Amino acid sequence: MGGVRNNENFILNCEGWKITRQMLEDIPDFPHKKIDVDSPIPDGVLRLAPMTGAKENMGFPEEEPFYANMIFSAYKAGLALSIGDGCPDIKLQSGISAIEMLQHQQPDAKAAVFIKPYADPVFYERMEWSRNVAEVIGIDIDSYNILTMRNLVNLEKKTASQLAAIRAKAGVPFALKGIFTQEDVQLVREVKPDIIYISNHGGRIETRKGSTAEFLLQYGRVLKENCSEIWIDGGIRCKEDIKTALSLGVSQVLIGRPCVTALCYGGTEGLCKKIKSLLGRT
Repeated sequence: MGGVRNNENFILNCEGWKITRQMLEDIPDFPHKKIDVDSPIPDGVLRLAPMTGAKENMGFPEEEPFYANMIFSAYKAGLALSIGDGCPDIKLQSGISAIEMLQHQQPDAKAAVFIKPYADPVFYERMEWSRNVAEVIGIDIDSYNILTMRNLVNLEKKTASQLAAIRAKAGVPFALKGIFTQEDVQLVREVKPDIIYISNHGGRIETRKGSTAEFLLQYGRVLKENCSEIWIDGGIRCKEDIKTALSLGVSQVLIGRPCVTALCYGGTEGLCKKIKSLLGRT
């Protein structure tokens, strides 16, 4: 999938969780829950990250098969679900179709749906496409930093008032995805979304240097004051990483690349095995 600056932020994401754990051990009075590496991880903590670009990024010959395979496999592995947005429309539409197919077997199955910051009429159209499958509606504000995508489909840098209007129309919990700068923190203060999702797009976009773990450590408390839940992704690769995030007030941890790799190598069984490994279960 790659990333800017020779994958600098992807590498920092992976390293950041170990560094953050060490910092928490060295600051005994820091207000966080003690990291108990031996206790089980609660159910419902892990969620599939929203991913698109099966042809460009993952080596699939066509877009549609990836989403059905990933959604079914992630559900079987016990992950909460997410779907993402992209250009052309088939990316979001395939994700929606995958959830609808799953609903034939599991009527209550739904996903967090993350839509890119298109002009308002386009955004609202896509929100309506997603209505029957969405348990959360989110806006992927960090994708504005993907220059090619921004220019291709005229992505917008949304104002607080625009985001508040989207939240009012969502009808389900509203999430701001891509919180990673001081400017984003101020936006959270103004919008007060239900969910804030700390992410630097897997280290793939041009943004400030740093890891999501470091950002959580620095801004987690103020963010929590202005939302109901914090979600996070970026470089989470083991049970200790998950527990570090939970100790700092995160409600859900999202994983992307490990799911793609496991699915490609081992299909549904491979993904289920990977999730058990992440959770420290046999």
